[in-house]
Amino acid sequence: MTSFQPNPVPDAAPPSDAVAPRDSGPDTPTSVERLNQTIKASIDRWGAVWVEGEITQWNKRGRNVFGGMKDLTSDAQINLQVWSSVLERLTDEFRVGDHVVAHLKASYFSKRGSFSFQVTTMKHVGLGAQLERLEQLRRQLRQEGLFDSARKRPIPFLPDCVGLITGAQSDAEKDVLRNAQLRWPQVAFRTIHAAVQGDRSVGEIIAALETLDADPEVDVIVIARGGGDPQTLLGFSDERLLRAVAAASTPVVSAIGHENDRPLLDEVADVRASTPTDAAKRVVPDVGEQRTIIDQLRSRLSTRLQQQVQHGIQQLEQVRSRPSLRDPERMLRDREQEVMLSVSRGRDIMARVVDRAERRTGELRASLRALSPASTLARGYAIAQAADGAILRDAADAPDGTVLTVTLDHGAIGAVSSGPAASITPHDET
Repeated sequence: MTSFQPNPVPDAAPPSDAVAPRDSGPDTPTSVERLNQTIKASIDRWGAVWVEGEITQWNKRGRNVFGGMKDLTSDAQINLQVWSSVLERLTDEFRVGDHVVAHLKASYFSKRGSFSFQVTTMKHVGLGAQLERLEQLRRQLRQEGLFDSARKRPIPFLPDCVGLITGAQSDAEKDVLRNAQLRWPQVAFRTIHAAVQGDRSVGEIIAALETLDADPEVDVIVIARGGGDPQTLLGFSDERLLRAVAAASTPVVSAIGHENDRPLLDEVADVRASTPTDAAKRVVPDVGEQRTIIDQLRSRLSTRLQQQVQHGIQQLEQVRSRPSLRDPERMLRDREQEVMLSVSRGRDIMARVVDRAERRTGELRASLRALSPASTLARGYAIAQAADGAILRDAADAPDGTVLTVTLDHGAIGAVSSGPAASITPHDET
């Protein structure tokens, strides 16, 4: 609500060169300077006024501030100027959306014919109604997870077709198309014009979004506008639009305004671009950059392959320079000599072993012959054996009639005992 309470000022006579209706006509027109001076003189007679409203712009230029204020219940707006001398006296920090009360003095700059209000003092009343609603909506959507990066979809590296929602014949459309085609000339666009401010903007943007989202050829959708004050950007913080963007199956890029403009669409969209030009850079790659990258990769690949081949050649040369490959027969000759030496040692060892064995065999043979009964038999002795093969050592062991076998040096004979002297009956050799 605007409270207008002008300070009383005494009536003053108009300047002597003021423009009056009777002073001008088709044949006697007044000058622009005289008209502006008359307007300025009239405005200068106005008093200062206390005004309540919401800050819509707050732009610092040098040490001064140029801003705007809107009515709390309507779209009425005024321009503000805060000079550095006044700004230094203000104890509060102000920003867009603040609910304030300001002491204003009307000012008319006759050289340019521009009208604004100069701020002499300003104080906070509270958070602006619109900003408060936006903050509540921001908190609600954040709690629902619409701002989470996990739910946001990546845009394709090289889309076949880009959907564009923007104002008709707008600078934003020109910026997106021109910069995208400069980066990748073959990129295709499907553009739908919609109102980007005012009461019709939300409905038209949602309709365009649904149309592009249903098109299977569209790989990414860009919603673009060339900036503006927070009041004109309110449509891009509308809850209906935000939920439509979150529900879209196609990735959405928000390219609303300049770097300092942050409607809630920037938080819900899959990608936020600071400007329409930045959106073009994010949506399509630069063909020159990609060619440079490809050339660099080819160069790196060629260098790597050359290094690998050179390394392989060096390793092969090292292997070929080894003695075993440079003169393969040398290893065989070395092994041949070792084998010959081993065979010679083996023969010597076996000869010694055989000699020792032969000597031992002779010794054992001599011992065997010395102990063998055959040598005794050779001297004329005989061995008497009973029928069961038992050797007889006593004549008492062979009573009369006992069948005996007598073994001689050459053969054996059978006999039968008969008293003190046995009778011997020859029989075949056994």
